[in-house]
Amino acid sequence: MKFTINVPATSANLGPGFDALGLALDLWNETTISLAKEFAAHVTGEGAGRLASGKNNLIVRAAQRLAEGAGKPLPPFHAECVNHIPLSSGMGSSSAAIITGLMAGNTLLENPFSREEILNLACDMEGHPDNVAPAMMGGLVVSTMERGEVIARKIPISTDIHVTIALPDFYLPTKQARAALPKKVSMKNAIHNISRTALVVEALRNGDLDLLGKVMTDKLHQPYRLRLIPGAAQAMSAAKDAGASAVALSGAGPSVIAFSTGEAGVGESMKRAYEAAGVDARIFRLGVAGRGAELERRELEN
Repeated sequence: MKFTINVPATSANLGPGFDALGLALDLWNETTISLAKEFAAHVTGEGAGRLASGKNNLIVRAAQRLAEGAGKPLPPFHAECVNHIPLSSGMGSSSAAIITGLMAGNTLLENPFSREEILNLACDMEGHPDNVAPAMMGGLVVSTMERGEVIARKIPISTDIHVTIALPDFYLPTKQARAALPKKVSMKNAIHNISRTALVVEALRNGDLDLLGKVMTDKLHQPYRLRLIPGAAQAMSAAKDAGASAVALSGAGPSVIAFSTGEAGVGESMKRAYEAAGVDARIFRLGVAGRGAELERRELEN
């Protein structure tokens, strides 16, 4: 048995939609799974030489997690990973690995779980659904948790939106990004985010970038996280000055995501802003991925 799993990058929060909104991006990790004598993973591209190559690889651990849930032994496999999603970037690399592993385990065990059940397992591993849901479903996804179950809905959106991400060469641990958040928030700030989250969804649904620029502001997480990332606030301002309609942190950072009708120097402006703060940056010019994780059978071997 040999098959390939493709999973897109994602950007969570999208300004005010803290832990609720996520967007799949047209940047993919491709993993080919084949039966083997022992568990192994070989990585090329992003994470090569850094990610675990054996049973501690996140893809293998996710597959084992699914097998435990199914109450079945998991046959050993080799994962050949071609990664395009950068690690620790705010672009959903861990969610992509978890989804890959769960889908791999499910396929090897002859599909004991539905995609909805796989999403719940992924959320249990990741801790929240804002990245795993769009990675699984594609497009713009609104998600929440209710009694331990993921409730997620894919919202049809305009495809005429350009996404530019600037990723600084700066490591911001997710634990540190979470620890920077306040324990309590004011009613005024909560209302600010609730109202704008609904309007962000409406703006993306209609491709209304003028509206998106007005409402993609946040009071709950960005003001606290931007202080931790050299050049991020300046990069956001530079993107707006270069013509981006709306800008936000991508997930918890350190990358910044900008929305525009055309790239038109937005990426270069953000890169220069990071460099002025003493940090190099990479630019990704992306579209929205309308589809989520996919499985393709390459061949069947006797």
